[in-house]
Amino acid sequence: MDQDEIQNVAFTIILHSGNSRTMVHEGFELMRNGEYEKAEEKLEEANKELTAAHQAQTSLMQKYTSGEDVNMDIIMVHAQDHLMTTMTLREVALEMLSLYQKVQK
Repeated sequence: MDQDEIQNVAFTIILHSGNSRTMVHEGFELMRNGEYEKAEEKLEEANKELTAAHQAQTSLMQKYTSGEDVNMDIIMVHAQDHLMTTMTLREVALEMLSLYQKVQK
């Protein structure tokens, strides 16, 4: 696998995880405003973006496990970091949504 292909996967991961991160932050704002149903929808949209990022990551992993040489560079490290922190942020947002809803009751 050449560097251009690896970078393309990295930028795909960054794009989708970045979109997801933005949606999670929009979800936080909706939570603060008491718009819990909209926040839940926003977090579901964020999950769709994370799924797209994860699919790009999985395609790379499949190539690696099939024996293709996949050289990691700094942009891929950044992409992986971006994806994992955004996944964690979304999980925290889901917990916060639940807490907001409990406090409102």
